[in-house]
Amino acid sequence: MLTKQRHELILKLLEENGSVTVAEVKDLLDASESTVRRDITALDREGKLVKVFGGAVAAKEDAVTAHEYTVAQKLDFNREEKKQIAKYAAALIGPEDFVYLDAGTTTGYMLDYIGERKATFVTNAVAHAQRLVAMGMKVLLVGGELKASTEAVVGSQAMRMIQGYHFTKGFFGTNAAARKSGCTTPDANEAMIKQTAMEQCRECFVLCDSSKFDHVSSVTFAPFYGTVFITEKKAAGYEECENILVAGE
Repeated sequence: MLTKQRHELILKLLEENGSVTVAEVKDLLDASESTVRRDITALDREGKLVKVFGGAVAAKEDAVTAHEYTVAQKLDFNREEKKQIAKYAAALIGPEDFVYLDAGTTTGYMLDYIGERKATFVTNAVAHAQRLVAMGMKVLLVGGELKASTEAVVGSQAMRMIQGYHFTKGFFGTNAAARKSGCTTPDANEAMIKQTAMEQCRECFVLCDSSKFDHVSSVTFAPFYGTVFITEKKAAGYEECENILVAGE
């Protein structure tokens, strides 16, 4: 059984029962105890459950996850869902748009689908800028401190530069999203860059796969209501939210 399938079954058990033991999961999945423990540890780090002695309990919305994965690690998380979201988002870019493109893996996948060659892009992601230039796009790279783990440019210099621009559209990543806490990320410097750029956008879109809803990271950069999300499907409990766009619909 694939890792993703095991994770989905563990989370379904938690949704139904509120808690699980390692022994229960081991028997259900016909997996080794070490595999189950690794799965629970991985889901705990993602904020999708809370690891306890001998098993796990369901995560609460107010449980804060401060852990941050590197770009290389994030590329393996929900890859197909992110691509679906990215394709939808890329289609929103028009020929006269002045676009802010946030650092992140989902925004990075947008580059595979951007067909509009007359738009201008501003980004705080060095990798995004390099790919856009190679595609023949006009690109402005935000200057400042380069953060190693996420490959994002942050800091006061970056903020001042962004404040001088007026974007028609902006596309942003998020580590988590919830009604009470809004859009959240582990790093205060990245949160400030996101917030500053969003304030300079005529239209903002937060690219957020469904697994990130009802989770909270350390720092809020945007409220839930008033933010337009793009996701691959509406998470349970968010079906009636009109500010969530579903890719493909």
